[in-house]
Amino acid sequence: MMVERQTDSAPGKRARLRAIVALSVFVALLAGLFVAQPDDLYLWIKALHIIAVISWMAALLYMPRLFIYHTDTLPGSVQSETFKTMERRLLKVIMNPAMMITWVLGLYLAGSVYGFRGGWLHAKLFCVVLLTLVHVHFSRTVADFQRDANRKSARYWRLMNEAPTLLMILIVILAVVKPF
Repeated sequence: MMVERQTDSAPGKRARLRAIVALSVFVALLAGLFVAQPDDLYLWIKALHIIAVISWMAALLYMPRLFIYHTDTLPGSVQSETFKTMERRLLKVIMNPAMMITWVLGLYLAGSVYGFRGGWLHAKLFCVVLLTLVHVHFSRTVADFQRDANRKSARYWRLMNEAPTLLMILIVILAVVKPF
């Protein structure tokens, strides 16, 4: 009897299909809201934005943990290949779509509700740009690991694991407290 592993192509295709279905449902819900224009559209958009942010943050917090463990494996080993699959799927299935949805809905809210005005909003957007740069750095690192070309230490990734956390704290304080 042959055992199917999660790193095999069949589970990957099923995971990709599930992700496409979930993303399609999300987009259909969003389109339906814009067509229906309910009185509480703002609250719906805000809720979907928060869901996307939570998904994006979960991925940004998990990815460097994978890098830490991946750094300690031998290139070409079974463990290394498993981490490559995990990193690639996390990036393509969760991290990238969540970031895009976060940006689209966040810009919609910033424009429609606040008219892109407010010092706190400008500071928040700056922090989100920095968070996006962290995302890009992690994306490039996934590509480096895919080529067995990572040059960073596990210690470096432990430190980088803090970047999304610190930015998230600033963003939440700016969004909730609106200090200036």
